[in-house]
Amino acid sequence: MSSFYPRSCRELLTLLLDDYPVVVVTGSRQAGKSTLLKTALPGWTIVSLEDLDLREFAKRDARAFLARFPAPLIIDEAQHVPGLFSYIQTAVDTSGLMGQYVLSGSQQFSLMAGVTQSLAGRAGLLELHPLRLKELTDAGNPPTSIDSLMLQGGYPAVHARKLDPQRFYADYIASYIERDVRSLSAVQDLGNFQRFMRLCAARTGQLLNLNSLANDCGIAQPTANSWMNLLEASYVVKRVAPYYRNFGKRLVKAPKLYFLDTGLCAWLLGITSERELSTHYARGALFETWVVTEALKWRAARGNKQPLYFWRDNIGNEIDLLLEQSGGITLVEIKSGATFQPDWTRGLQTVQRHLGQPTRNALVYGGDLNAERFEAQVVGWRAIAAAD
Repeated sequence: MSSFYPRSCRELLTLLLDDYPVVVVTGSRQAGKSTLLKTALPGWTIVSLEDLDLREFAKRDARAFLARFPAPLIIDEAQHVPGLFSYIQTAVDTSGLMGQYVLSGSQQFSLMAGVTQSLAGRAGLLELHPLRLKELTDAGNPPTSIDSLMLQGGYPAVHARKLDPQRFYADYIASYIERDVRSLSAVQDLGNFQRFMRLCAARTGQLLNLNSLANDCGIAQPTANSWMNLLEASYVVKRVAPYYRNFGKRLVKAPKLYFLDTGLCAWLLGITSERELSTHYARGALFETWVVTEALKWRAARGNKQPLYFWRDNIGNEIDLLLEQSGGITLVEIKSGATFQPDWTRGLQTVQRHLGQPTRNALVYGGDLNAERFEAQVVGWRAIAAAD
């Protein structure tokens, strides 16, 4: 068993450093960005702008800051001093060298706003998410059950340090609200914002209705939209868009909401044990959330920026996950049950007919057996660890 988890994206990091003078690494707090960079780039200098003295130094005299810490340089939480980016632009344009700076941060929108303004065309992007099942398995620490995995989530500290998920996520939320929420948004009622997060957790895997969410939380719809953007900017949630084409029938246009970590989502739902999770009403939604985020992490590790989709029409025909790939479309149905049921593949066949083109079909379920069927490739949850 290992306390260190080699990340699937290390190869992508190397490729980006070969192709760009600057690489931007984003992801949620405690997803492992600093550990990744320290282990993958051992000869580089690392400075963190969470340090108030260094932050003030960079703001006051950017040229002197870059002279004090010459390339190759990793600047963590770089979004705190966006004015630094234009000086980095001048430095990389002057040197003409690749792989000079890595900028990392946990606030996607504020970090990328500075990159877009000053470093367009000079920066490659890598998104780091909590651990994939493959990363846990490759490190010799496979989960004992799917319920255990969903309850623990994917944050490296939970697995490496054997932390109690309940304590970890309580501290995580307190730190997240105190640091990210306060700095990113003028949220006046932090208690109500946490209630908003809990209401979002109850909707993971569901169509997102912001009006309903705002009403349940007792806030205005524009506030709900602003708070949702904040959760997405800090890698807490992800909205997945419907795959929309004119098939001669009405398709839903609302996105689906997913938490990017099932452990955090389960904590917000008040689930404290595997026994409780096994009979909880949200177990199916959490399993779907886990499968969708595994697909998201797999694409992110490969630098694939194509979006994920789902497909649903107005009479209830639905496919949980639709992937556009070079070889065509892959449809993925997700079922949390541990025993395969033949009728689970009906939705795949229905949607394939509506699409009017050949598709690759897969059914991911909560059991262990894998099978090749005429309708679909049946994949047990553990087999996802083989994806590379």
